Amino acid sequence: MSDAAKTLPPRPGHGASRRRLEEILRVDHAGELAAVHIYKGQSMVFADTPKRALSQQFEHMQGEEQVHLDAFEGLMREKNVRPTAMSPVWRLAALGLGVGTALLGEKAAHACTEAVESVIADHYAKQIAELEPSDPALAARLTQFREDEIGHHDRAVDQGAREATAYPLLSALIKTGCRVAIKISEKI
Repeated sequence: MSDAAKTLPPRPGHGASRRRLEEILRVDHAGELAAVHIYKGQSMVFADTPKRALSQQFEHMQGEEQVHLDAFEGLMREKNVRPTAMSPVWRLAALGLGVGTALLGEKAAHACTEAVESVIADHYAKQIAELEPSDPALAARLTQFREDEIGHHDRAVDQGAREATAYPLLSALIKTGCRVAIKISEKI
């Protein structure tokens, strides 16, 4: 390497695509981890009640989110990407959100699902658009996951999410929490 090459600063953006991939995998892993625990909490609350069918519905969605989580864990191992340091906090917060909204009632639990999944579907859409030119395989996988999230969102709306007591406030708080968690998880 010549002396001139040694003294040149790194090219702008050098390593940026790797860092961005790490952010995408880290935040998506965190989101799926949280989703699993939200549905787990909701399912637990309704398990031994007359709303057992609702518990089973949340268990089913938890299973779909677990498939997504497993996929991200595999991708992170393959790409040597660490999870967010916030994982223990997100796990606990998500479980609390799931239990808390379920304790507020069926409509509030659906409002939680609707709020979370709307933020996640939008987030995935932006990532898909960003990744399609450079990593069409990952973009296709995210597209599949996004479709599952939209399905959860639409089911929640059909089952009365927007009829929950204080829906606008509850939805706004949950969406804000999701957006903050996304920003934190990308970096930490």
